[in-house]
Amino acid sequence: MRLIHWLEQHLLDCPYKKYLGMDCMGCGMQRAFIALLKGNLVESFLLYPPLITLILMFILLPLHLIFKFKHGAAWLKYLFIFNLSVVVINFIVKLL
Repeated sequence: MRLIHWLEQHLLDCPYKKYLGMDCMGCGMQRAFIALLKGNLVESFLLYPPLITLILMFILLPLHLIFKFKHGAAWLKYLFIFNLSVVVINFIVKLL
């Protein structure tokens, strides 16, 4: 719990939002990660939808490099394309 409290007190400011006054493609990721650590999956998803699949992708990458899964590279490629699509769609929705 102390880690979560510390993270909440030390959130980084988004320079994009600070200087341009609009959300960037990653805005909400820190708050979504903290919500995920607290066990609030729905809140985490609402704050930043691609977070859970990004975490999955970053877990799969070293596992694939170590264990050389048969279709690991293909899964990583599809997860990357999916994540990029969700990030862009999320950004467009925030702009509207």
